[in-house]
This record gives sequence, C-alpha cells and structure tokens, in this order.
Amino acid sequence: MSAALDAARDALRGERAWVVGGAVRDRLLGRPLDDIDLVVDGDVRAAARHLALQAGGPSFPLSDAHGAWRVHGPDRAWQIDLAPLRDGTIEADLALRDFTVNAIAEPLQGGPLLDPHGGAEDLVRRRLRMVGRASFPDDPLRVLRLARFASELDLEPEPPTVAAAREHAPGIERVAAERVFAELRRIVACDRPVEGLALMEDLGLTARVLPELAALHGVEQNVFHDADVHDHTMTVLRRTCELQADPGAVLGEEHGAALTAFLARPLSDELTRGTALRFGALLHDIAKPACQAVRDDGTVLGFPDHDREGARLARAILERLRTSDRLRTHVAALARHHLRLGFLVHHRPVERRRLHAYLVATGPVALDVTLLSVADRLATTGRDAERSIAVHLELARELLPAVRAWEDGDRPAPLVRGDELAAALDLRPGPLLGELLAELAAAGYAGEVTDRDGAVAHARAWLAAREG
Repeated sequence: MSAALDAARDALRGERAWVVGGAVRDRLLGRPLDDIDLVVDGDVRAAARHLALQAGGPSFPLSDAHGAWRVHGPDRAWQIDLAPLRDGTIEADLALRDFTVNAIAEPLQGGPLLDPHGGAEDLVRRRLRMVGRASFPDDPLRVLRLARFASELDLEPEPPTVAAAREHAPGIERVAAERVFAELRRIVACDRPVEGLALMEDLGLTARVLPELAALHGVEQNVFHDADVHDHTMTVLRRTCELQADPGAVLGEEHGAALTAFLARPLSDELTRGTALRFGALLHDIAKPACQAVRDDGTVLGFPDHDREGARLARAILERLRTSDRLRTHVAALARHHLRLGFLVHHRPVERRRLHAYLVATGPVALDVTLLSVADRLATTGRDAERSIAVHLELARELLPAVRAWEDGDRPAPLVRGDELAAALDLRPGPLLGELLAELAAAGYAGEVTDRDGAVAHARAWLAAREG
C-alpha cells in the first residue's frame, strides 16, 4: 500500500475526489506510488491544506496549473498534486487528458475503475494512444510527453497518434523551456533513453529542442571511428547507461558498490550524478561539426578544440533550457575534460605529478569525467579499436583508486600556508605566489617534499631556477 494514498484517504474522508492519471496507471503496472494526482470536486486549497496539516508536510499552489496545489509528505517522502474537477464531471475531466493510459480514474476511497477511453486495455497491449484529436493542440508539450511515456514505460505509440504528434511538433517552440527540460531529463534518465531520443527525432522534435544534436548526423570522423558523430554519441550514451547499471563489471568489482553509490548522489535539477553523466555523454562531442578538420582530399583529420568549444556549447544549450548554473557548469566540465584520460595513455606509467595535474584540472568532476572517458572509449570503433579500448580500461582501473580518493577529499594538506611562504621568500601576494603554491601542491602529492622546511627550500630552488 502507498503511504501517500493512505494519507490522502485519511485526510480527505467525505470529499468527492478521484485518483487520476499516472497514479492509476502505475498501480496497474505494479510501479511504486509516491507521486499521486487527485482531482477534487470542491475547495482544492482547503483540501490541500488539510492534507498537509494531517500529514505533517508542506503545501503550496502550483504556478503552472490553474487552481492546483501540491502537498509533500514528511521529508518529501511522497508528493500529491490536487487539482479542481474540470467541466463538471470526472468523465469530462478525463476526456481533456493526453493519453488513454493517463485518462483513468478511481474514487479516492475505493470503487470501480473509471476508464472511458480504454486505457487499461492499452496498458495490457503496451499501446500508447491519444485521448482525442485535441490532445496535442491543447498542449504541444504532449508531443514530447509521447516520447517520454513511450521510452519510460516501454509503450508503442499507435500510428494515428504518431501522425498527429508530428503535425503539432512545431508547437513545442511555444512551450516554456523549463517544461521542455522537465520532460527531456526524464527521457535521458529512463531505462531506454536512446529509444526515447530516436522517437523525439522521428516526431520532428530534436531539430527544435536540441538542434545541435540533430546537426551531428552525417558528420564523418577519422579512421579510428566507423560511425558518424551522431551514432557514436548514441553509443556513448548506451555505454554510459551500462556503466551506470553495473560499474563493477567494467572497472572491477572492488569499485562497483562505491561507484553505484556515487552515481546515485543528487546533483541538481532533480538529477543524480548518473543522469548528469548521461547529459555529458549526449553533449560531449556536440561541437565536432564546427571543429572538423579535413584534408584537401576530404579525409577527416580530427576535431581540434572540440573539447573546449564543446564546453561552451553545452553550457549554452543548458542555459537555453533554463537549467541551474550548477548543472551547466558540471556538464560543460565533462565536455571540456573528456579527452584528458585518453592523453594519459601516452604517458604510462603515469607518474604522480602528471596524475596530480589530471586531478587538479578535472577538479569537481574528476570521477565523473573518468567514467565518461571510459564510456567514450568503449563506444569507439574503427582502426585499432580493440587494443585502444583495452589500454584505456587498464589505465582507468589503475588510476581509479586515486581518483576516488580525490573525490572523497583524501588529499595532502598544504605543507606551508601562502602567507608563511610569502614571508619566508619575501614575496608579495600575486600570480607568482599562486604558481609557487601550485608547484608545492604537485611536489607534495608526488612525495618530493614532506614537511614545511622542505617546502620552503623547494620553493626557493624553484624560484632560483626560474630566474636563472
């Protein structure tokens, strides 16, 4: 039984109310019920406040729904949205909904299922159908929701629904970016994101929502890739999902549980680090069309600076979608640094100073981008692919303990403070002092200096060499 449903039944006894939409659908599918929609024939505000008072959680009006309120359970354990009955009857209300699988209701206190559009049968048949011809004109976001429900619930859209969705896809440009991203992030987070993105493209949405992704089609790569940039990107996304599902299978069982827990940590925008990593996979090569270098004979040489330009472009895309600055910064850093581990392959064994430079450069995304680089390499086909994958994975496994330790904050303490160093060497605060402190951090990590006196002596010698 659902704690949210129990709370609603206890608090709203005597109210004419129905459980509607996704909650009924999810119950029929055997999915957990921690997000419930109610339709109330009465004072929604009073019902929401009474429910919140009884449950011990907050309540507040929703800005994107006329007269709707939201109630959270204690510690946000569950969520209930309450909306007023539309058009006078529950049957008329259901007729205004998007898809038949969401146009099902049942009385809050129990009773027969109300399913005037055959949504329960569609669930059995794994079919996704619009309720009526007005579904998409009423709200163009429903075209994107079609892709989300199909991929999230593994439903097959029926042809007339797909045709109607395609017809109204241009309307997505009138939808608020925040609403668009709310659906997009669920597609990227679901078990079948590649299929969801493919359906978005088939519906004519990608060119309007993510035109930069659509632009990756047909962009050829060098001899180390058999796929164009778009297909490679989709394969990187698949490998990222597989890595997220079972990191130990790729990187060693001794790391599996810790990496799984790391990827499950919340980041921002209701995303975990694992889902943010998927956005990194989706956008890591986004600047390749603009950075392609080609010989006179048409042979692709490579994509110089696509990591740097990709960081800028990834940030711009997420800004357009009105995400938080934290998510923009995080995904931009993944794009900026996704090549760095591959560069270290040419410097094996990786000595401590070079490892420290990698950790400092990748900073807050050191572990995330290490995982992205693994997924990127696993998705690489073409010349010498098998050997390059093996070498890359070997290096990732070798460096992973240090990267995990860095992420956990296990770093050497500074051997000397900046003001102490400045006094000892008669230096003023400024860029030179910053360079010295960075040098001492690298030397300390490498074990070249181990105490304050050694750090000051090392700094003095470094200055003398620089001046000489």
